Amino acid sequence: MSKTVMAGNTTEKTALVVLLGVSFAHLLNDAMQSVVPAVFPIFQQQMQLSYAEIGWVAFTLNITASILQPIIGFYTDRKPLPLLLPLGMGFSLLGMAGLAWSPSFWCLLISAALIGIGSSVLHPESSRVAHLAMKRRRGLAQSVFQVGGNTGQAFAPLMAAFIIVPQGQAGFLWFTIIAGFGIALQLGVSRWYSQQSRPLQAAAQAVDRVKSSFRKSFIVYVLGILILMLFSKFVYLASMTGYYAFYFMDKYHLPLSTAQISIFALQFAGMVGTFLGGPLADRFGRQKVIWFSILGTSPFSLLLPYVGPAGSVVVCAAIGLILMSGFSVIIVYAQELLPGHVGTVAGLFFGLAFGMGGLGSVMMGWLMDTHGVERMIQACAFLPLLGLFALLLPSDRVIMGKPKSFVA
Repeated sequence: MSKTVMAGNTTEKTALVVLLGVSFAHLLNDAMQSVVPAVFPIFQQQMQLSYAEIGWVAFTLNITASILQPIIGFYTDRKPLPLLLPLGMGFSLLGMAGLAWSPSFWCLLISAALIGIGSSVLHPESSRVAHLAMKRRRGLAQSVFQVGGNTGQAFAPLMAAFIIVPQGQAGFLWFTIIAGFGIALQLGVSRWYSQQSRPLQAAAQAVDRVKSSFRKSFIVYVLGILILMLFSKFVYLASMTGYYAFYFMDKYHLPLSTAQISIFALQFAGMVGTFLGGPLADRFGRQKVIWFSILGTSPFSLLLPYVGPAGSVVVCAAIGLILMSGFSVIIVYAQELLPGHVGTVAGLFFGLAFGMGGLGSVMMGWLMDTHGVERMIQACAFLPLLGLFALLLPSDRVIMGKPKSFVA
């Protein structure tokens, strides 16, 4: 075997290790972030918070990430900053410590903001690392990266049930250990990332040359549909992860730990769906997977309010499997629409995802205070029907082939 082939194999193995590293860091980050809404009932009971105040905690957690992620992605498209990776985990560590010791509503908001800042750093930069690590299989790379986050989200309800529920707020101190491990992991990833920085900066100079591949009106049209899909997906997910436990306990008169089983089923199946989304998009097309991931959820979301406790586990699993299969595909689809803007696209879409989830949490908290939790869950069940608009997305052939009618 020649030295060139051996060097190529070593480079590929290193890239795979890096991809798995950012995926695992995504797991740790999203586990910490998702455990916060999972224990909203504890905060409500211990601090006597209203549903609207709970909604503001979720809003703060999400809006900090929503605002900062596109800014970070846009800046690092031109000037990569590898040290942001461990720094983001440092903010999450401070946020977890703050939640453990928060004596009031306002301290909860500050702690939630710190966790949101940590996520705002991780997502655009780690998405770029995944993009670099698997240049020839970017759909698969984005799915592997996203699976890490979905795995963390899946285990968050179980962590809440077995760590925080028995210990109360002090249980958040265990998550500072997780954050510390994440800092060490991200330091290793940042070393590899820093070696890629020079080629990235050279490539960044070409961003303006690929900027006008499509007409602006066409780009706005496609992005508008994709953003509508994000709205449908993440506002519905916010209703499930933040408030379905209240509905479950109120309707079935069962404890929080039992309610978390249905949320775990949704998140765990979502992890599987995310992993399958990339390969399915490669086989059947990104546009088809995007519309199916949203619209295909609607029969199960409409059924969920009318099934029993055992049935809710099965239906939640179906919702997670279908609904979460499309997010990584949406990001890759948008990155192909706007080549040269990998970080900007990742930051924009992750930021919008968090922002919409946060705004949705505030609206749903208000709806629960005014109309009750059951009405809110029933109303949110219609959100996946917005997937009908995804049928208007251009086909993969249009995005990849750039027919003249769409080119600027």
